Amino acid sequence: MYNEGMLNIINKTRYTDLKEYYPLLEEYYQKTLEVLEIEDNYVLSLIICGPVTIKRINRDYRQKDAVTDVISFALLDDDDTVEYEDRVELGDIFINRNRVFSQAEEYGHSVKREFVFLFVHGLLHLLGYDHMNKEDEERMFSLQKKIVGDLK
Repeated sequence: MYNEGMLNIINKTRYTDLKEYYPLLEEYYQKTLEVLEIEDNYVLSLIICGPVTIKRINRDYRQKDAVTDVISFALLDDDDTVEYEDRVELGDIFINRNRVFSQAEEYGHSVKREFVFLFVHGLLHLLGYDHMNKEDEERMFSLQKKIVGDLK
């Protein structure tokens, strides 16, 4: 487990090839809060998993029997908000390690960029953003672009 600041990263795979990017995720967590002009009083968890795990989660909680790249569970949507001293538990982000690599290749950019992009995408979901309709999608995707920028 990796714990830096208020970001807890749990790797449920046997691979350690994304570990070098963990500190970068903390930077993009802070950058996301800055762009959104939100005070940093949160704690959250990132769980890196494989395709079987994320498919099961997608099926059990979203009724979609398919592998996906990222799933977020926001605790702020819940009336039972969990607090740690002066911090609020934001929720959990699950990222499919295999999709980080395959999508980086598919989209022609680095694994680092794809990992950060999926993390920011999941984080925005935890913070209440969504892409269920065209207007929300444009807003969320515009924020993602602003936050991730030209990361290579």
